[in-house]
Amino acid sequence: MLTVDEATRRVLATVHPLPAETIPLPEALGRVLREPLYADRDFPPFNRVAMDGIAVAFAAVAAGQLTFPIERTQLAGQPPLPLQQPGAAIEIMTGAALPPGTDTVVRYEDLILTDSTNGTRTATLQVPPPAPGHNVHPRAADRRQGDLLLPAGTLLGPAELAVAATIGATTLAVTRRPKVAVVSTGDELVAIADTPLPHQIRRSNAYMLQAAAQQAGALVSIFHFDDDLAALQAGLPPLLREYDAVLLSGGVSKGKADFLPQALQEAGAEELFHEVQQRPGKPFWFGRHPQGAVIFALPGNPVSTFVNYYRYAQPWLQAVQQPAAATPPPTYAVLTQEVTFRPRLTHFLLVSLSSGPDGRLLATPERAGGSGDLASLLPSDGFLELPAETEYFAAGSVLPVWRFR
Repeated sequence: MLTVDEATRRVLATVHPLPAETIPLPEALGRVLREPLYADRDFPPFNRVAMDGIAVAFAAVAAGQLTFPIERTQLAGQPPLPLQQPGAAIEIMTGAALPPGTDTVVRYEDLILTDSTNGTRTATLQVPPPAPGHNVHPRAADRRQGDLLLPAGTLLGPAELAVAATIGATTLAVTRRPKVAVVSTGDELVAIADTPLPHQIRRSNAYMLQAAAQQAGALVSIFHFDDDLAALQAGLPPLLREYDAVLLSGGVSKGKADFLPQALQEAGAEELFHEVQQRPGKPFWFGRHPQGAVIFALPGNPVSTFVNYYRYAQPWLQAVQQPAAATPPPTYAVLTQEVTFRPRLTHFLLVSLSSGPDGRLLATPERAGGSGDLASLLPSDGFLELPAETEYFAAGSVLPVWRFR
């Protein structure tokens, strides 16, 4: 039986980056960039006014001048016409390009504006600026033309898309979405629109896996097979050829109707492991098909399915889109109460998470009625990974946490 660390290593060893595709920028949220993006000009591209007020030449202020006639008004987006008189001012708005002949901006809050009877305006400085360049964001202060802004491999969020838009990247090369088949198995499962008989349940695992894989960026299709070897022998091979990953739920243990390992082997899949030293989710089959699909055959109990997905399948889905995600730095949380777990297995303990007044992430165990207790996921935010080498975990223990919220 494999350790969790060895199972993780074997899963991630199958990661191969998916090919790239080019899509319009508005469709790229949540995708992974496959090309570097560089500044097409300086950031900002001009000396940018940072406050509403007046633009003046600091030399006039240094010479003792406090009252300035206003020549005109310049809004953001208007061409910056030069100052005509060195001792005058231009009323200026935030975001405008600093006019030639000026080098300093005095904000409205530090001025007294006066309208004369002949239609002219003057501005008197109540708080003189301390130095030239005051309230001016200089050209190229943030980035210079040609600077690398977004390296290949960047996960694209709203800020990244804004940067791409500002350099005119109307289309982006991104990683293709992984194509995932979610397969539920079991005679006891009925469609969610059906009314189950007392010995039946609805197919919740498939929709759980579909939603989780979609959150990870995958394109997901759902299938169902009864506990019938012939049906599996006919239905599995096309999925193993057509999808990047196949997520199966149920039928992987040693029961008389657990036909999946046999059906996968007959379909040409290579078994990389079958059992992992963990709870929940010990009977977990993992392998790959020579034509490309990676196969996660998860146990049918919902908490086992859920935990195994987030511990193994989701990191794989993230890594094939963004290779740097294959070995993310671990997140740790502080256990708030003592826990004893005696079997020599890695234990995935469902917890709710909160932030303490000292800034630490706190993990509080949640009540769970075993791996079939689907409702125990509702108050939980993640699961702590308790190593197999230890039985007793004191309150205050710092442990890795896998978050699913």
